Amino acid sequence: MSYLRDRASLSSAERAAPVRRTLKSPICGVGRGLHTGLDVTLHLLPAQPGTGVVFHRTDLGTSIPARFDHVSDTRLCTVVSVGEARVGTIEHLMAALAASGVDDLRVEVNAPELPVFDGSAAPFLFLIESAGIVEHGGARDTLEILRNVRVEKDGAFAELRPHQLGGTGLELSLSIEFAAPAIGTQALNLALTRESFASELAGARTFTQAGEIEALRKSGLAKGGSLANAVVVDGAKVVNPEGLRFADEFVRHKMLDVVGDLALAGAPISGRFVGGKTGHALNNQLLRVLFADAANYRLTHGLVPELLQLSAA
Repeated sequence: MSYLRDRASLSSAERAAPVRRTLKSPICGVGRGLHTGLDVTLHLLPAQPGTGVVFHRTDLGTSIPARFDHVSDTRLCTVVSVGEARVGTIEHLMAALAASGVDDLRVEVNAPELPVFDGSAAPFLFLIESAGIVEHGGARDTLEILRNVRVEKDGAFAELRPHQLGGTGLELSLSIEFAAPAIGTQALNLALTRESFASELAGARTFTQAGEIEALRKSGLAKGGSLANAVVVDGAKVVNPEGLRFADEFVRHKMLDVVGDLALAGAPISGRFVGGKTGHALNNQLLRVLFADAANYRLTHGLVPELLQLSAA
């Protein structure tokens, strides 16, 4: 059965509205979980219009919507769950999907965590581009920020603001500060597009400090971590023999995480994000506060075409 249709077959009114997207074909990846250390098989599958991004634990038979209100853990990664079923370290895939404009996807995984691959979003972006992206029946909603929303804790903050002067899309400004001289203070501003994500954020890897690794593993985290999937900093030194991919790789990865966490809003955000020393917990809290008051946002519905008649492929 086929539910995809070519852009040329849409009416002029429908073509004027942003159209929802899914993958053109299924694709699979295999890797290891960063925190669990388990071997993981991942399948990205096209989904029908309006599905959104849904994780499906094939070993448990449970589906979990990729939404902010299903986030159950934010210790060093973002975890979504339904009951006892959970999927963790979803932020890199979610960032790649958001930047690529993929709205509807079934993500099948046989473990409680996605594979970390090389610690960046680049492998997920490669899978998405290899599978291809198609527009299909249904118009895309946009989440427009109408007034400032801010959360803060212990000197860190995250804020969403309306655009100025008719801006569109998601603009990000982020600063970080670490005691380790190898990281120090870094800041980055970026207008999120598919191209800017691919060139400026996707390749930035997750990172940790050497002195924290033993404690993380005692806490049941970072069991699958290695120099192959994370940047390790020891004071003023970057332990990885190949060095950094960007001089400011650390703030770039933190911004990548922001993009992935905000993708759990369920629709592309039109507004400005400003953050300082933020992490997964504050990013999720920001969405919860945003949606707690309908005066904070406007969900702009596109022109939704009539449901397509499914026909034999």
